[in-house]
Amino acid sequence: MSAGFAMVRAMRLLHTSDWHLGRSLHKADLREAQERFLDHLVDTAREERVDAVLVAGDIYDRAIPPVDAVAMCEQALARLRDTGARVIVISGNHDSARRLGFSSALIDASGVHLRTSPGRLSDPVVLEDDDGPVSVYGVPYLEPAVGLPGWEGERRHEAVLGEAVARIRADATARGATRTVLMAHAWVAGGADDKERKETAERQASASERDISVGGIGYVPMSLVGGFSYVALGHIHGQQTLAENIRYSGSPLPYSFSEASHRKGSWLVEIGADGKTRTERVPAPVYRKLSVLRGHLEDLLTSPAYARHHDDFLAVTLTDTARPEAAMDRLRNRFPHILTLEFKPAGVTGDTRSYGERVKGRDDLTVAAEFVKHVRNAPPSKAEHQLLTAAFESVREGAC
Repeated sequence: MSAGFAMVRAMRLLHTSDWHLGRSLHKADLREAQERFLDHLVDTAREERVDAVLVAGDIYDRAIPPVDAVAMCEQALARLRDTGARVIVISGNHDSARRLGFSSALIDASGVHLRTSPGRLSDPVVLEDDDGPVSVYGVPYLEPAVGLPGWEGERRHEAVLGEAVARIRADATARGATRTVLMAHAWVAGGADDKERKETAERQASASERDISVGGIGYVPMSLVGGFSYVALGHIHGQQTLAENIRYSGSPLPYSFSEASHRKGSWLVEIGADGKTRTERVPAPVYRKLSVLRGHLEDLLTSPAYARHHDDFLAVTLTDTARPEAAMDRLRNRFPHILTLEFKPAGVTGDTRSYGERVKGRDDLTVAAEFVKHVRNAPPSKAEHQLLTAAFESVREGAC
């Protein structure tokens, strides 16, 4: 049992999301990393005697996932269920709700509950402990253009999610439910007004999250999901606390270099008899650190300061005045897991003119020479100039 939790047994939930099974990182295979995380999740569910595992969407990285990703998901759900925990899953914007929810009515009986249909969002999974029921409502990603069954309101994220939550509150009231959990895959921001909410939402986002905005507005106010014992959110990849009882678990792995500084994990949540929650962060295992390096090639290759990055996934920006030859191959000899390489010479500013403006009044040879200079930050040598001249002459003769 976690040291920070009371000895009195309360309803215990494990909140995770955004597995993105099938995803790679700049072509680097992440299957082993994802398997390690799922092993960790199963171990946590067993060791902490979790009553239910909440998976808040984006199980897969794309609507038609690769076969090995489907197998990984199936095994993970079965193993989580074998710990004794119920498993409740909603679909995210990366998932195909229809494919993920196939046979959900039959699978419900096994204790794995797939909530992918908007028509079932007010049909809770009811968990029981000594203090009575806890009603868990799963809201899959809602596409504003599609709306909700039997509803003709505005096709905006805020309006559609607002209607979904209103239906859930009505069901909870009818049941007399006092301990309620909401799962949702959405972009929730915590500001007091539109400007602050927008700024908060922009800070939350990372490069690996697919844009879900419609008409420039994809976020919804935090007030929309208030009033529940706990709100388990998915979509934002950084683990975040919007309020003590409203949290994003974030993705278990960094899926872009914009997430290099993220601390990944899940949330262990206890719901007491009074409906109040206590939450503890569960760190995810680090498969391989992501690092961003910038500097001259020779310095990166020789300085002892960079030795600690040998095993990292790397994004490197070279600042050499002239583009070094075979830079990627040379860097890979020292850093075998380098994934991206950019060339941004120090002190060089980009040409802001349009392409048409830059080539206007120039012959082909001059344009080609300028291109060489742009790419390498050094003009072509005499031999290269002669080679370019011969190439253009050959083309002209062939066209005659």
